[in-house]
Amino acid sequence: MYKISNGIKIFSLALILLGSIGWTYSYMESHKTLDQVKEMLAHESSHGDETAHMEEANEEHHNDAHESSHKDEHAEHVMHQIHNRPYAALYVAAFFFMMISLGVLAFYAIQYASQAGWSPVLFRVMQAITYYLLPGALIVIAIAFFADKHLFIWMDPDVVAHDKLIQGKSGWLNKSAFLIRALIFIGGWSLYRYFSRKFSIAQDLAKDNKNFKRNFQISAGFLVFYIYTESMMSWDWVMSVDPHWFSTLFGWYLFASMIVSGITTIALITIYLKSQGYMKFVNDSHLHDLAKYMFGFSVFWAYLWFSQFMLIWYANIPEEVTYFITRIEDYTIPFFTMFALNFIFPFLVLMNSDYKRIPWFIVMAGSVILIGHYMDVYMMIMPATVVDRYGFGLAEISALAFFTGLFLILVFYSLSKAPLLAKGNPYIKESEHFHY
Repeated sequence: MYKISNGIKIFSLALILLGSIGWTYSYMESHKTLDQVKEMLAHESSHGDETAHMEEANEEHHNDAHESSHKDEHAEHVMHQIHNRPYAALYVAAFFFMMISLGVLAFYAIQYASQAGWSPVLFRVMQAITYYLLPGALIVIAIAFFADKHLFIWMDPDVVAHDKLIQGKSGWLNKSAFLIRALIFIGGWSLYRYFSRKFSIAQDLAKDNKNFKRNFQISAGFLVFYIYTESMMSWDWVMSVDPHWFSTLFGWYLFASMIVSGITTIALITIYLKSQGYMKFVNDSHLHDLAKYMFGFSVFWAYLWFSQFMLIWYANIPEEVTYFITRIEDYTIPFFTMFALNFIFPFLVLMNSDYKRIPWFIVMAGSVILIGHYMDVYMMIMPATVVDRYGFGLAEISALAFFTGLFLILVFYSLSKAPLLAKGNPYIKESEHFHY
């Protein structure tokens, strides 16, 4: 039996505490007044072209008045973007860790439904990671309603009143429907997770394979439920931050991101447990397969990223291209860095079969993949909420620290509640002796 160490408890609680304090401070600091924002913009413009200032000084009085009105509108717009940033930073971190847990749940269900023989030794790690899903998903929804119009402009009645496109989507994009769908998604995912783990633990002491067969049946059913709800969740929780944009590939794109992040987390936690003397039944062939999935799904993610980008660029439809124009023009460095971290780096590092068996190599590649997919979620949310007023400062670091701490303590707590080997699984011997 694994027992959660004091070191992990202290480290996790420290991250939660420091993250809470840091985010609260960033939240208070972000609520600047309009006068403060005007002063800030004036300071920024003072570093601009002096010729432009001289030309402004020579304009007629009515043009000056018009320019002043325009500057007031711009300052108010910037103020809202600055106010949005702490909410967006919190939402990005919350969604990222929830996404990892949901990706692991889907991968776990695939293993059961396909009756895979290599992976049962990893089931308890997968079950522990999915323990975070229920609280993590509820927190995402709580943040969505707490942030309200700061994240989702369709939640602002004033915006909707003047926006015909959002009005046309109001049958889907309204708070009541959003909440009902969210509770159905979370309820379905959590019920599957609860019963699957219950049957798995019961199978350890069972005389027959009845619980395993039940797990197989509910896993096959869950995957049908998952493929629908994951797509709708991607529309609601991510794509609707920019309700003027849409992509029919987006559900698959988010799926690729969550499953590669989830598999990477399985690999990292397994390697950590092995380094602490646990899970000796996991060998380098298991690690090789996890790394192989990390490699394969990184390529799959890149394929979907390029497919979405290429089709939108080629069609050149205004309401679609605005998504990439904003990201390429205002987020040039993070946008292309994210692509390099999520595809080029893992592709080159994990291509060699021998490297997939080396724990520190997997840890290095996995760390980069997780950073890259955090940036991917960041790129989905930030441009629609803060536009060019982005960065990676106290708000983002604090939010990431808080949810890292919460994720770690919940996952390792769950690990300590059941034996690390699902010994009753009928494929466990095959899994323990998995070599090639």
